[in-house]
Amino acid sequence: MSAEVPEVHSPAVQSAVRKIFRRVVPLFFVMFVANYMDRVNLGFAQDELRADVGLSAAAFGLGAGIFFIAYAIFEVPSNMLMERFGAKVWLTRIMISWGVVATAMAFVDSVEMFYALRFLLGVAEAGFFPAVIYYFSRWLPDSHRGRATSIFLMGSGTATVIVGPVSGALMELHGIWGHAGWQWMFFIEGVFSVVLGFVVYRFLDSGVEQATWLTDEEKSGLVAAIDAEQDERDARRGGKAAGVSRWKLLADPQMLLFLWIYFAINVALYAVTFWLPSIVDDIGGVSDFQVGLLTAVPWLCALAALFVSGRVSDRIGRRRPVLVVLLLLGGCGTLLAVFVSPWVGLGALCLAAMGFKPASPVFWTIPQSYLDARAAAPGIALINSIGNLGGFVAPTAFGIIEDTTGSTKGGLVGLTVVGFLAALSVLLVRGGGRNDRVRTRPARAVAAPAPETTPGAARTAQPGPATA
Repeated sequence: MSAEVPEVHSPAVQSAVRKIFRRVVPLFFVMFVANYMDRVNLGFAQDELRADVGLSAAAFGLGAGIFFIAYAIFEVPSNMLMERFGAKVWLTRIMISWGVVATAMAFVDSVEMFYALRFLLGVAEAGFFPAVIYYFSRWLPDSHRGRATSIFLMGSGTATVIVGPVSGALMELHGIWGHAGWQWMFFIEGVFSVVLGFVVYRFLDSGVEQATWLTDEEKSGLVAAIDAEQDERDARRGGKAAGVSRWKLLADPQMLLFLWIYFAINVALYAVTFWLPSIVDDIGGVSDFQVGLLTAVPWLCALAALFVSGRVSDRIGRRRPVLVVLLLLGGCGTLLAVFVSPWVGLGALCLAAMGFKPASPVFWTIPQSYLDARAAAPGIALINSIGNLGGFVAPTAFGIIEDTTGSTKGGLVGLTVVGFLAALSVLLVRGGGRNDRVRTRPARAVAAPAPETTPGAARTAQPGPATA
């Protein structure tokens, strides 16, 4: 995951960026894989868990979704605590605590315990995503954050591919030492996250200044480049105050559109994620492991679409048309799945995954280009926390629909409507186009000032030019 660093910064900054892409970015990628796996592996345990614990489809859907209620409530407090304790300690705490709760899911024996642990999992994971996005803003210049964010978001795409075969294989451990397959799945995948948490503590640093693997020249150059970009934004925007109220963000019609669109993307994405194993199981005559393998197929297609859509949107420099196409593709896929056989429906859900999964990273480029740098941290946290409530609505609604109608087809029709409405809403958004993009010149390396030998020396000293 090394980065090809364009020569727009000093050699020290280029060297520091390469080291960050070798050490920090891959670590966040693996963390997101574990994060997403522990969040969505519930879908593979659905049938056995419901039978052993006595859950209805509606109760299962509510438990799957209640995670996102806790996530939304505790996301902002989590970010505030990260500022107090530092990224190293706080991200380690997030990782280990969610691993412990995910492991405890192996011992669920009642509906109440199921609800409680899903809620606690949301509490434990709260703040992870915006913390990483903010971390990149303090470690990388503007010209490299997009690539780092894309690699990080690929973690969730990778997780959706591997969680099927891995979880399916672990489900095959049913009966060993008297435990069900779903218990082994939760236990082993949760323990992996706990172990990874200790690795995070070993390799992560809170700030550039604490990174012993960077030279002093690399540290000072990196900090100067990031600060210079912020100074340029200040000058361009007339030196506005740094404080940005979340209430003011909510008063911005564009922010309200961002909230709705990201909410809709999450409704569609998590509905497909949680209920895809059940839909695949309807094919009949397949084992748990085979269900896992078949479930991975739509997400493999989504990974390819993720790569292509990212390159296309970068090349044409216009995010909105790409996002509209992806949302329409996802809606058409879910609509087609309603009217065809289970095997053909699997192909239709490939189209849905290819639309809804890449929609998320393409979407994030739009608010990033619209928001001022100092509004980005609260803005991203707000969009992420409210938008993730879609993860509550989707499985809850699907569970109620299945209990009421005996089928998930009504839910798939609902996803079609959501996808189409979100696509129409994107047309109203500003940002994400060539004329809307925030343009910043590469930060120049600032040479150390020469010793002052005369009273006028400080006035005549000039910054050294950027090294090509």
